[in-house]
Amino acid sequence: PPFNCSFQAMEREIVAAFGEGEPGEIMSSAFKLKVTREDIQTLRNLRWLNDEVINFYMSLLVERNKKEGYPRVHAFSTFFYPKLISGGYKAVRRWTKGVDLFKQDLIFVPIHLRVHWALVVIDVRKTTIKYFDSMGQKGDKICETVFRYLQEESREKRNQELTFSEWTLHSMESHEIPQQLNGSDCGVFMCKYADYISRDKPMNFTQNHMPYFRKKMVWEIIHQQLL
Repeated sequence: PPFNCSFQAMEREIVAAFGEGEPGEIMSSAFKLKVTREDIQTLRNLRWLNDEVINFYMSLLVERNKKEGYPRVHAFSTFFYPKLISGGYKAVRRWTKGVDLFKQDLIFVPIHLRVHWALVVIDVRKTTIKYFDSMGQKGDKICETVFRYLQEESREKRNQELTFSEWTLHSMESHEIPQQLNGSDCGVFMCKYADYISRDKPMNFTQNHMPYFRKKMVWEIIHQQLL
């Protein structure tokens, strides 16, 4: 645990966050985002994570990775992909105002498939687009949609064509990445994929880590800092 803050103290804070209180009470606000007590409750065991929790956590990753020695990361909001699907490139053209995607090392695109979360990772360094799904589903079409978006962005913002043949698109197989064994942890898996990838770390976690990861995420969101 950080700065000699005891494990008991952390545990107490987490219990308090999960405890009784006004559902609309704001537990954390930063990055122009707010997380309420009700949002935090989605981190309780076996609940589905909501957009607010995921977007806040992704913002914490981006913030952490501004430090020396980490890959440069941009994370899109969970609302980006549905908007791209429904309105095409012009609907999301302004989402990168002030951000040069092609100067990033990694770009995360959280994907919400009605009742399931997955993650697209654009690795600009390696010219790859990979789809990470904790239920081993294929996301080839999604990768293609994201690549088409990148092509448009490249044309629009730097007047350059991206060549399809130079890029590798790949859905990670279930034996390549940790998989969930229940119906409720997809959001946590998605967040942890992003966490490990953004540190260039091998993904050595399993379903068994999920209860711990959920608690840790509560602490991190409340303190606006990753452990």
